[in-house]
Amino acid sequence: MERILNGKVAVVTGGTRGIGYAIVKKYLEAGAKVVLFGSREETALKALSKIRTELPDAQVDAMWPNLCDRGEVSAAFLNIKEKYGSLDILANNAGISQNTPLFDYKDEDFDKILDLNVKALYVCTRAAAEIMKEQGGGAIINTSSIVSYNGQGSGCGYPASKFAVNGLTKSLSRELGRYNIRVNAVAPGVTRTDMVAVLPDEMIQPIIRNIPMGRMAEPEDIANAFLFLASDWASYISGAILPVAGAVVI
Repeated sequence: MERILNGKVAVVTGGTRGIGYAIVKKYLEAGAKVVLFGSREETALKALSKIRTELPDAQVDAMWPNLCDRGEVSAAFLNIKEKYGSLDILANNAGISQNTPLFDYKDEDFDKILDLNVKALYVCTRAAAEIMKEQGGGAIINTSSIVSYNGQGSGCGYPASKFAVNGLTKSLSRELGRYNIRVNAVAPGVTRTDMVAVLPDEMIQPIIRNIPMGRMAEPEDIANAFLFLASDWASYISGAILPVAGAVVI
């Protein structure tokens, strides 16, 4: 692979599995130094061990701050900048999915999905942008979803959170553009991850039948979009919501 991120320093939240892990691996293969964030020490260190086995020459580390705690996140990012010299890329990938029917929703479940999918993105973006502003630029890529265009049949909290991700992406791209900070989002379609594995088959199969390319995305398909948007190949792209969904009509 061409090392189009050579010398860059990247943080990937939700980097322990699925799409996040694929992004970590893709960035490392492209020459970046990567710090993956996990929700717990155990899962973060397990992912770190795995990636070091697969890519023994890669410069990779792991951290597990509370993504909704601005103090913890800011301290983590400052530590990364001090250790590696910069913070060039932030992939806001941490998130959870739900398909709970409206009348079965618990308030705490709704709050949880908005906290991780929206507030954590805001907290991480703010902390990263402060560093990127001082150093003269950077790239922030958010994980949206194809359901951010038309919603989904059940589980209103998830599409609501992803509509919010799109709004943050577009607004922050305009606000931060003056600092040479690009902000974009990737909107995956149905992707073969653990998150999708918990969804009922009766929800997944009709979706696959409506995918013109006839298959679910693989995590690497989504990671490729994150790689492009993080690279200088996308140097004049900001405020974009890039669907990666196999030609699904949105």
